[in-house]
Formats: sequence, structure tokens, C-alpha cells
Amino acid sequence: MWLACGAGVAGLLASRALIALSPVVGVLAVLANPQLRQTAARCWHNGALLRAVALVAFLLLSGLYTSEWAVWRHELFRSLTWLGVPLAFTLAVPLSGRQRRAVGALFVLSTAAVALATLVKYLLDPVSADAAINVGHNVQAITGVFHIAFGTMLAQAFFWGLLLRREQQVGPLGRAVLLAAAAVIVLTLHVLAYRTGLLVLYAGLLAYAIRLLLRKHVAFGVGLLVLLALGPWVAFQTLHSVQRRVESTSWDIKQYVQGNDINDYSLARRLAAVETAASIIRRNWLVGVGPADAYAAMLDEYRWKNFGLRPANWVNVHNQYLSALVGGGLVGLAIWLSILFWPLRHRSARRNPYIVLFILTQATVMMVADMLSLQIGLNLFVFGYGFLVVAAETNRLRAAPKLPD
Repeated sequence: MWLACGAGVAGLLASRALIALSPVVGVLAVLANPQLRQTAARCWHNGALLRAVALVAFLLLSGLYTSEWAVWRHELFRSLTWLGVPLAFTLAVPLSGRQRRAVGALFVLSTAAVALATLVKYLLDPVSADAAINVGHNVQAITGVFHIAFGTMLAQAFFWGLLLRREQQVGPLGRAVLLAAAAVIVLTLHVLAYRTGLLVLYAGLLAYAIRLLLRKHVAFGVGLLVLLALGPWVAFQTLHSVQRRVESTSWDIKQYVQGNDINDYSLARRLAAVETAASIIRRNWLVGVGPADAYAAMLDEYRWKNFGLRPANWVNVHNQYLSALVGGGLVGLAIWLSILFWPLRHRSARRNPYIVLFILTQATVMMVADMLSLQIGLNLFVFGYGFLVVAAETNRLRAAPKLPD
């Protein structure tokens, strides 16, 4: 299982082939469990696993009213990830604490290494990069990872790097390396002006500041809030890339508000997609149009009102919650929200900072991206969900009194 996790981390950052390989290694890990029968008897009490199964079951049932059969079959194939990864973390021999820390450190240090290489790429040609930022584009990660997923991974790696530093088993050298990795990540996020990554980073820091204040650590809480206010201002004053990003974002929104031509403006097209999705949701609020029919429904709606966009620019809605409503209505949204937030019902999960930060960062990025429609986004979420949420629930059940035969 440890090797499967390592392959999964490497696959997220560099190679889809390793992503495809990791489930195979996970299956071998499950088969190698000497207590597989007893573990399997207990796994159907794992709420985190069952909620993932419910998502797949809803997709299956949507076949009763879907019209996009080819897309439905493709989505059904993709949904196997929701079954395979949680099942592997449920049925395999659990990772030891040392192995889990090693996987976490691999994620943090690998992400920081890719960030540093991408930062060097920017510094070698900042003029071209700033010109791309000025029209709403992003500096591509050196390994080709999609910028929204990469920004999310950067923010998550920052928080998990700081959390790993607090582990007693991490020595002075490890703490220094993890701190350096966190510093590289923060610098990269600001210099390359990844909007989504910065949103996730500052949302997490704001949540931590509020936690400090609630626990009556007033000085530290207020100090962090001051830093949160100063950080963006200092970045804007000192980094040309951030200035370009702010100016382009403001201009982007203005084009949508004023009804101008928005074909060349990414954020404006996203706002048009939100309005388009809202029209579909009002007519199909209970079970949606079907997960496989969501994009086709968006295209049909654009034919009625296209905002002056060329067909090539009829984009899907960049919001996971709205996407769930379009495809599944209130039923689909309820299933998705249960997967995302229901783990916090358990006190042990609320006290686990890794789980809390995973849920917070994913909940934040999904306000501005339909992450699950992207293979990299789906892999990123399901891997973290299995490694943190499903594994924690499995350990909780394993520690509970044995169920009667």
C-alpha cells in the first residue's frame, strides 16, 4: 500500500502512467492482507466508503433518464476510482505512522521541487510569462500539471509541510527541509500569481487565525490576521506578476458586467457559465438533468442565450457545487456534500488537522472549479479522501469493539 501511495503522489505531479499503476499495486496490497475476510466484513460499516459508493450508485440510477449514453458509459468507467481507492484503503493492511509520514513528506517535497523548477522557468523569461498572465493565462507547471490542480496541491503541501514539522518523530534536519519547502511554495504561489492556489492558501490561513481567536490566543490570532492583510498588499506592491493578475482580473470582470465582448476573457466566460447553469438548475432542481447530460444541457442553454460567445467558448460551469446541481439536482448535491463534510461529524476527524485542512482546501477550490470533471482533479480528491478520511474511519472502526457474528 505504501508503494501504491508513492506511485499515486508521483502520478499526480508528473505521470498519468503511475496513476494508472497505483490501483494495481493497491489491489495487490488488499490481497496480501492476512485478515482480509474479517476486514471485509467490517468495511460496510465504513461511512466514508459508503458515501463514495452512493455517488456511483446515483450515477448508475441516472442511466434511467440520461440521453448521453456514450458520456454516461465514460463517466461510469471514471467513477470506478470512487470505488477502487476507498476500498483499497479499507481492505489493505493499514499504513504505519512512519509510512504515512513518508508519503506526506514525499508529497510536500515533490510538490516543492516542481514549484521551484517552475519558478526558475518563470525567472528565465518573465516578460513572456507576464504577458500571458495579463490575458488571464497561467505559467504552466514544469511537469505539465493543470494550473488549478497544481495551485491546489501547492496550498495543500504548504499546510501539510507545516503540520509534519510538528510531528515528534521528525528530526531537526527534517523540520528545516519542510520549512524550506513551505517557503518555496509560498514564494511560487505569489510570484506566479496562481489565483486559485492563493485563494486556497489564504482561506486556510484565515481559518487558522479564526481558530486561534476562538481558543483565546488573541495575540497570535490578530498577528496572523495582520499578516493576511499585509501579504497581498506587499505582493501587489513588489511583484509585477501579481499586479498584472489583479489588473487582468478586474478588467475581465468589467467586460462581463458591461456586456462587452468576452470571448477572450476567462473569468468573464466563467461568470456567463454560472448564469447559464442557474437557468438549468431552476428547471431541474430535484434530480438534475443527469451527470452525463450536464454539459449537453449547458450547450443547449447557450443556444438560447450565448452572451455573444463563439461556440468554442461555451464553457462548462467552473463550480463543483453548481455542477452537482446541474447534473444531480438537490439529490446529487446532497450526496456530494455528505462526502465532503459528513466526516466532520466525528470528533476524532474534527481534531485531526490533516483531515480538516483537506476538507477546507477542497471545499474552497471547488467554489471556483469543477474539479471532479478533470481527471487530475478527481485523482487528487479521491487519493486524499482515501488516504486521510477513509483510512481514519477504518482505523476508528478497527479500534471499536468487535461486531457480533
